[in-house]
Amino acid sequence: MSQTVDRALSILPLLAEGPADLGRVADRLGVHKSTALRLLRTLHEHGLVYRQSDQRYRLGARLFALAHEAMENLDVREIAHPHLVRLNESCGHTVHLAVHEENEVLYIDKVESRYPVRMYSRIGKPVAITVAAVAKILLGDLPETERRALAEKLDYPMYTPRSTPNAPAFLKELARVREQGWATDLGGHEESINCVAAPVRGADGRVVAAMSLSAPNVVVTADELLTLLPLVRRTADTISGEVSGRTPQKETE
Repeated sequence: MSQTVDRALSILPLLAEGPADLGRVADRLGVHKSTALRLLRTLHEHGLVYRQSDQRYRLGARLFALAHEAMENLDVREIAHPHLVRLNESCGHTVHLAVHEENEVLYIDKVESRYPVRMYSRIGKPVAITVAAVAKILLGDLPETERRALAEKLDYPMYTPRSTPNAPAFLKELARVREQGWATDLGGHEESINCVAAPVRGADGRVVAAMSLSAPNVVVTADELLTLLPLVRRTADTISGEVSGRTPQKETE
């Protein structure tokens, strides 16, 4: 039975390349045409493949509907949370997870530091969008026209001398973040707080969330925090793998 399932599922990436006839499917699977036909008929009955008038098969609409439904119901926070906790336990600093919704960047999860100094940030609260490292990650992934339109609409409060002063500077920073794949806020919102962030990507490679590590200067310097950037990026990559389905969690017996 497992071999049958494996063969049936192997048909889907073949059809993702484009419509294919029965002979090509059988050749790819290394089976007789009658076996390939049984598999295709089963997939067709479930709406996962569709037989065209030219007798070739393509991916069915039901497959796209299932994918859309799965993405709609995907809980990034639930997937990310245990990884955020482990990152916090390994270094002790505050960890955030944020998303971009309706022109705001919001914290959707937070794991507090283990030292007495606490950050004012709260789950559900918007971030300082022109300076926060998570905002730079999320907005940097937008298409250029959307980035420019948003940048022109924003205000640029000077929280500190290191805050982003205007739209051109913000766009330049977003382009840099987009290219390098990570972001920082080194005293841009609060002079005493530094932050590094990395993207969480979905199956299509687009950024679906951003996670960050933050700490005050009295605990670690900015340079010391930057040494943890590889750890932050590895954590984000691990979450991305689970969100996209590339590295599913192991099932327990």
